[in-house]
Amino acid sequence: MTVLAHLSDPHLDGTEESAARARRAVAHLAGLPGRVDAVLITGDIVDRGTAEEYHQAREVLAPLYERHEVLLCPGNHDSRAPYREVLLGGGGGGGGDDGSGGAAPVNEVRDVGGVRVLMCDSSVPGRPEGLLEAATLSWLDDALAAAPDRPALVALHHPPVPLGLPYIDRIGLREPDALAKVLARHAQVVAVLCGHAHTAAATSFAGLPLLCAPGIASTALLPWEQGPDASWKTHGAPPALAFHLYEEGRLTSHVRAV
Repeated sequence: MTVLAHLSDPHLDGTEESAARARRAVAHLAGLPGRVDAVLITGDIVDRGTAEEYHQAREVLAPLYERHEVLLCPGNHDSRAPYREVLLGGGGGGGGDDGSGGAAPVNEVRDVGGVRVLMCDSSVPGRPEGLLEAATLSWLDDALAAAPDRPALVALHHPPVPLGLPYIDRIGLREPDALAKVLARHAQVVAVLCGHAHTAAATSFAGLPLLCAPGIASTALLPWEQGPDASWKTHGAPPALAFHLYEEGRLTSHVRAV
């Protein structure tokens, strides 16, 4: 069995409030009686993309690195250059130039407990919506083709389908059909994992399970949960994370509030 802990959207912003919520999730995972194979964080690790925020993130996440393998992909609040410099030590990631004169997309692949996890950079510099650039799609296609017999989980920040959350749906993944075409060529893909939604959600995409991690910084509210003057999200709900279990062709997910 391969066990992947999945959390998302800590939005570390230099304040103790955001750090305290993230530390609750980190302490839960660092204190597990048993080990998980890896911890996946699907983006919006920081809130404004500054180097100072990434240094805070490195400090807050440090206990995870001491105990577990940690996998990351960026979200729309992340910034590629300081993300790569502070969190990845100046290395990591591939996928070609981003076409805007900035840093290249941060795409990574790791083999974890018999499963290949492919983390795609769906961020668009300066924009809240997501897009998988041509270079990222080519990288994903090649990385999947390189291990056709290994079960694969594809991770990105932006959900590629609407989730019934109007604010999030307006800034989801653009051109999802391009991703669907790549996935259709690789029968070993088990599921797609994402963040951005600030709520645990399960649906399907390209004939595969699509599993969204709950939020660390806040929890998104569905329209019928909101009052007339309410925000789309609440900080009153506790941080939460998911555990994905893969065994003998089956993926099972559990959600834990911490």
